[in-house]
This record gives sequence, structure tokens and C-alpha cells, in this order.
Amino acid sequence: MAVARVGTSGWLYPPWRGVFYPKKLPHRRELEYLSGRLATVEINGTFYSLQRPDSFRRWHDETPDGFTFAVKGPRFVTHMKKLADVETPLANFFASGVLALAEKTGPLLWQLPPSLGFRPERLAAFFARLPRSSDEAAWLARRHDDRMTGRALLVNDTDRPLHHALEVRHGSFQTPAFGELLREHVISLVVADTAGRWPKMFDVTADLVYVRLHGDAELYTSGYSETALDEWANRIRGWLADGHDVQVHFDNDVKVHAPFDALALAGRLRA
Repeated sequence: MAVARVGTSGWLYPPWRGVFYPKKLPHRRELEYLSGRLATVEINGTFYSLQRPDSFRRWHDETPDGFTFAVKGPRFVTHMKKLADVETPLANFFASGVLALAEKTGPLLWQLPPSLGFRPERLAAFFARLPRSSDEAAWLARRHDDRMTGRALLVNDTDRPLHHALEVRHGSFQTPAFGELLREHVISLVVADTAGRWPKMFDVTADLVYVRLHGDAELYTSGYSETALDEWANRIRGWLADGHDVQVHFDNDVKVHAPFDALALAGRLRA
């Protein structure tokens, strides 16, 4: 049976304290609190810098059985290198502790910058480098460079499949050739709701449908109305009925809408 998981993009937001998080809740317990109410969360810190194995182990241990983490790939790969010549940066990323998430490893998210258009050859080469299992990730991690010496995790507990999702932000991706390329490499297209700023595409290209809800009226700021949540719930039910797992992350965090919208959508899907 296909499964839908609903959560947020990140969890360490000061404005959430005393609004979503109870007053006086220690900051170190915020992930524990969120994971007791939602099914998944995106790790955003991996986008900005390489983390450490102890951090991944702690996140794993602070969350309940059945909880999963989507892991955002580093901007060094997507925004600075623009997917080219990235074998060593990918090795460093997978050596940084991702394998410690073990059975709680969710999809890996790769978000492209608005400046990067559809370049099929570059995309295909990048997709070919991505590990499709935790064993492949461990093999790749062993090819890290010297900056990871003494802080790398290079083994996993058992082999598991890895799923990848790509979020794009350039109009040139709105071509059938893009969907065909994603299907060929079994990469999920991220359905991104960005208040009209970047393309919103609904092409299903893999078994997993990945949805990021950044705000439908104002980017990162606006909450979703009851009507909008009903529409997303109906759309998700359709994907589930077709046998697709669905991953949904709310990124409208600025005014603390994200966790409450996630709870409201999850409640609709349970009804």
C-alpha cells in the first residue's frame, strides 16, 4: 500500500518557539517534539555545510520508530558546482554521516538554483553518479578527500534503496524531454508550489512523488487556506490510489504556518 508522509522543511526556527513549540521547551527537544506529531522532516543544514556523524546519530535517536528524514543535498554541488565535476563533493557529503540515519533515511533532495536551466547532458551525468542504495553510498563515501579525514562515516548497517528528487527553478525545464530524462534515471520531480515564482509541474516520474509547499500566495510566508489544503489532500489521494508513495514538506515557515499546515494536511489524509 502506498504511503503519504507529511512534515516540514527543517525544525530549528526561533519564531516557532512559544507558538508551535511549547514555552520553555528546551531547544534540544524541538526535534523530539515535532517528530511526535509529524511523520517526516527535511534536514536543511546539509544544504549549507557538511554535518558530522554524531549529529545524524543524534537526530536518528531523538525520533520515534517509523519517522524519516529527507536529506537536502549540498548547495556546493547544486549551486556552486552546478552539478559538474562533483564526484568528490558527493563523496564528502555521503561520508559526512548520512549513513547514520539508517532505517530512517528518506529521499535525498537536490534543489537547483534559478540560474541553472535545462542541460540534459549535465543532468544525465549527475544522475549517473548518484548512489541508488546505502551500499553504493558507502562505497562512494570512501572516496572522500582529506577534509573528511577523522570525521567520516563509511559503513552502513544494511543495504537499503535510496531515492532521489530534483527541484528545479528555471522555465526551460518545462519540456517533455525533462520528464523523459527523469523517468529514464528514476528521479522524482519535485512538485513545488512557490506562489508563482518558479515552475509548478505535476509530472510523475518515479514511484515517489515529492511535494514542497513554499506558500501559494506569498513565498515562504503565506499559510494555506482550508480550500487549498483540501485540494492538496485530494491530489495526494489520487497519487496514492495510483500506487505512488508521497512525501510532502511545508516550507512556509516565516510566520509559523508550516507545522500547523502540515498537521492539518496530515489530518485530512488520515480522515
